[in-house]
Amino acid sequence: MTMIASEQWLENQSFVLSSLQKNSRLPLLVCPKAPESVLYLDAIRRLAEEQLLDVGGVLFRGFDVLGQEQFQAFARSFGHELMSYEFGSTPRSVVTKGVYTTTEYPAHQVIPQHNEQSYTLNWPMKIWFHCVEAAQQGGETPISDSREVYRRMDPAIRQRFIEKKLMYVRNYGGGLDLPWQQTFNTESKQEVERFCSVQNIGFEWKADGDLRTRQICQGVSKHPKSGDMVWFNQAHLFHISNLAAATRETLLSIVAMEDLPRNVYYGDGSAIEESILDEVRGVLDECTVMFPWQSGDVLMLDNMLVAHGRSTFKGPRKVIVAMAEPNK
Repeated sequence: MTMIASEQWLENQSFVLSSLQKNSRLPLLVCPKAPESVLYLDAIRRLAEEQLLDVGGVLFRGFDVLGQEQFQAFARSFGHELMSYEFGSTPRSVVTKGVYTTTEYPAHQVIPQHNEQSYTLNWPMKIWFHCVEAAQQGGETPISDSREVYRRMDPAIRQRFIEKKLMYVRNYGGGLDLPWQQTFNTESKQEVERFCSVQNIGFEWKADGDLRTRQICQGVSKHPKSGDMVWFNQAHLFHISNLAAATRETLLSIVAMEDLPRNVYYGDGSAIEESILDEVRGVLDECTVMFPWQSGDVLMLDNMLVAHGRSTFKGPRKVIVAMAEPNK
């Protein structure tokens, strides 16, 4: 991979910028004009700095990025060390330092729209997805503008989420969810307790030795640079209503409500109405845009301005991810 910083590359406008979707600015498609796919990383970084706060997501296509090492260098070129995946809520595998597989859920499952780690108080501001191998069918990474979601949300729902906030409750292990050792990347209970104390996460060790955590987080947020208000939570994902009715019934026959692998309440501990979460899901669906992956694509998102998900797929699919620039 060639890394060249070229002011002339910018001056000659050697990128082609266009909208990939007819009725949406998301994502901004950036392709090289030159027939050779050379990575001018400094120029790409400058372009992203100019465009990302406005549009929220940039799709780089036709550049010389294919594979974990090239992708790692590409993501790091934006000036921040890549983050480790701590306090994760889904199974992933390390590909190389700072690069992970996307969520390892079965191909027939849809992953709803969400902003990465918006169920915490410490999230990445930037996230990159790299398509190493596109699926034979499906497998898109749908995205949605979190500013638009906020604007379209019923004002009464917005206000309720602002005032009450959200409390995420997680029970680890037990054969039903990730063990705490995997979630916190340690075998030490003391390390877990230190992490939770720093991150304002309430914790308790249950009689069986497993862990329960509670954390009160935002329902909406304000982008620190653009000043935009964004819908920023994962209530619709964590809530038990996200499960199919049969799965929910089976799960509640095994464990009590307080022992569910994950659930979410208002910040005062009261139940969130399922009808409200149905409305939230409806707005997210309205704002979702989707495009087919091409091998070599890199999608860069401002994680507060744009949410992402995953479609079902058939055939082999390999999309890897990197995150950077913690909000705190």
